[in-house]
Amino acid sequence: MPVVAATVGKANLDVTLDALGTVTPLATVTVKTQIDGQIVEIAFKEGQMVKKGDFLAQIDPRPYQHALEQAEGVLLRDQALLKQSEIDLKRYKTLLAEDSIASQQVDTQESLVQQYKGTVATDEANVGTAKLNLIYCHITAPVTGRVGLRQVDLGNYAQTSDAGGVVVITQMEPMSVIFTIPEDQLPHVLSQTTKGNVLKVEAFDREGKIKLADGKLDTIDNQIDVSTGTVKMRALFDNNPEILYPQQFVMARLLVRTLNDTLAVPTAAVQNGAPGTYVYLVKDDNTVTVRTIKTGPQSGDQVAVFGGLAAGDKVVVDGADKLREGSSVSLPAAGDAAKAPAGAAAPGTPDQPREHRKRDKDGSQPQQQKPQ
Repeated sequence: MPVVAATVGKANLDVTLDALGTVTPLATVTVKTQIDGQIVEIAFKEGQMVKKGDFLAQIDPRPYQHALEQAEGVLLRDQALLKQSEIDLKRYKTLLAEDSIASQQVDTQESLVQQYKGTVATDEANVGTAKLNLIYCHITAPVTGRVGLRQVDLGNYAQTSDAGGVVVITQMEPMSVIFTIPEDQLPHVLSQTTKGNVLKVEAFDREGKIKLADGKLDTIDNQIDVSTGTVKMRALFDNNPEILYPQQFVMARLLVRTLNDTLAVPTAAVQNGAPGTYVYLVKDDNTVTVRTIKTGPQSGDQVAVFGGLAAGDKVVVDGADKLREGSSVSLPAAGDAAKAPAGAAAPGTPDQPREHRKRDKDGSQPQQQKPQ
């Protein structure tokens, strides 16, 4: 039987876990107004990047400016009343020391002073609230990120009850990817993270062909989902440039560990059947024998072998479907792959008669003569 064989050798195999993940921003903030009022200015453009504290929109501040002035006026009045009551209290205490008035009058005046102090404290709080409302008229970005589509237009009356707010800001850098792994693989990951090792995570497109970004494992969820038997993990990516986009589906590849100098065979050589997991081992006399093996993790088109083979052994990787114990095989020689020259007839195909290859001028097939 003609077969193709590969030599068993040692290699460094990366033990990885592939899982479908979702790009999830670390912060998505709906910017809402904290006071009611008319929008008089919008300072951002849809889709632009903003930094924390950047000016976004302005609410008409005039009503709140007047409310502040009114609160400050009430405060001044009550402060004057407090000062007058304190002067009267001091005078009454002097008269009481001279036994000129009753002590009840002094007690009443002390109570009045305390009332004015409470009133002044309330007025100061009202002034602070008015100043805070005036600050709220100037809407700024709470986080650094990209602004989305505008939810209000210039001139609209914004209210704190508006569900859509003014705009949504999404943090783009860094970006995270949330993916899940089977609970059976969790001990292998924990054995690395508990040692302080930082595990590498690669993000690919959904088909797993195009590599998008390199990152690292950041967080493991604190519980297993009993309905699916999986545990969530979060990986962080610098995302510069912004190739990962929120709510994008990606394939996350977690590098758990690397097996150094490990025997490896192509995955095409590994068979499964009645003997268990086995390969067809090519012996020196060009016959094959079934050799059961103990396999380990798989990395790409290579699989680790922990028993049953030795370095330098030859195993069948193509043509094993027709083999059995003791079958004789032939391995391809180096010159068998040479191509025949163009125009040559295929091996074993007789030349066709000339009359079958020629055609008349009008394109019709010439007729054969009948025997006499």
